[in-house]
Amino acid sequence: MSEYGSNRSFVLRGIDDTVYEERPVPELGPRDVLVEVKKTGICGSDVHYLCHGRIGDFVVNSPMVLGHESAGVVFKVGSKVKHLKPGDRVAMEPGAGCGYCEDCKHGRYQLCTDMQFAATPPYDGTLGRYYKVPAELAYLLPDNLSLEDGAMMEPLSVGVHSVRTLGQIKANQTVAVFGAGPVGLLALAVARALGAKRTIAIDIDQGRLDFAKSYAATDVWLPPKKNDGESAIDYSRRNAEEIKAKLGLTDRGPTSVDLIIEASGAPVCVQTGLFLVRTGGTFIQVGMGHPEVQIPITMLLVKELTVKGSFRYGPGDYELAIALVAQNKIDLKPLVTHRFKFDEAVEAFQTTKAGKSKDGKGVIKAIIDGPL
Repeated sequence: MSEYGSNRSFVLRGIDDTVYEERPVPELGPRDVLVEVKKTGICGSDVHYLCHGRIGDFVVNSPMVLGHESAGVVFKVGSKVKHLKPGDRVAMEPGAGCGYCEDCKHGRYQLCTDMQFAATPPYDGTLGRYYKVPAELAYLLPDNLSLEDGAMMEPLSVGVHSVRTLGQIKANQTVAVFGAGPVGLLALAVARALGAKRTIAIDIDQGRLDFAKSYAATDVWLPPKKNDGESAIDYSRRNAEEIKAKLGLTDRGPTSVDLIIEASGAPVCVQTGLFLVRTGGTFIQVGMGHPEVQIPITMLLVKELTVKGSFRYGPGDYELAIALVAQNKIDLKPLVTHRFKFDEAVEAFQTTKAGKSKDGKGVIKAIIDGPL
């Protein structure tokens, strides 16, 4: 076994306060693997911690290594790990449940109250040289996938979880996705890959819609402006009716919207989605935004909607994500718009926060290399 290198890591100390620090190399248990991290994508949650020091009840009270969308090369394996070996290229699922609670035993480990999730306080993330992960959460990458692809499996698994696992999409259905950021785009891609006949992207940014149309959307919609004095609910109802009229959609039958994926977190998108989805349809909330949203509850009851929250990913989601890309049903390469060296992590975060680089190019996903 070769000697360990420097475990230089990118650490958040407080709001807009980051530093590179040497961190100890994690000690392996018998069923763990130590991965040398090679590629890490920047997630909106990483930026949120940087800017606000917290997300809801998760507060950064002590220095924390950032990053959780990562892939790398196995450096060392625990004594009981048989399916992986040093040198294997893997995508890392960055959250480990306790394995003992009711949710873990029922196959919903993403709901575990003792979840240890990378870059979620108090647990360190993956932006260093080494990261320890349970062997069952390190997924071998097929030869035709790159390490960048491997890092993108994390957000793609969010799309798989919302569209397939919770949304239960079926071939020949129509799916509408609110928010054409990385998660929304990947939800569109999953829907297309699994046989959706129409995939509708809805966003307030025409540039994002143009990209969505070139990537995975059959249709796009730029919402109208809100009228003076118009309530949010009235606006959302009008928006939904205009979408139906312009795109030839109905409340029932083969021209209705079977599944809504709300990936923006904006209250009017939540409301519009509930008005837009077909009677008896399914609404999945994956975007985090305002903590409280007014919804048309009577309409929700009368239409007998299935409404679910979507949180991260669970059993089978990473495997399907890898399979869809390996089988050329989803192409992740167009989504990686910016690449940075490890020593450029500050610039990478600033660029992602701004939404564009200094040359004016819009950011979809920025990837940071591992330390040299």
